[in-house]
Amino acid sequence: MSKEEFCSRFIDYMVRNAGFDAFDDGRSVAEYAADTAVTYWDDEHQRAEGPEECAAADMSYWGEE
Repeated sequence: MSKEEFCSRFIDYMVRNAGFDAFDDGRSVAEYAADTAVTYWDDEHQRAEGPEECAAADMSYWGEE
């Protein structure tokens, strides 16, 4: 899969599953997802898990202090 497809699917998953449009600081979920997708792509082991799985894993930490 290309980097473009990976990132597009990662962003789509986060936006569809977040349940809100923006974080408390005003940053949109889409913007966060676009920035974060690249970090998962850059890690070969995480990339191998797939974009949806990576997005779900990242989202599992949301709200933890």
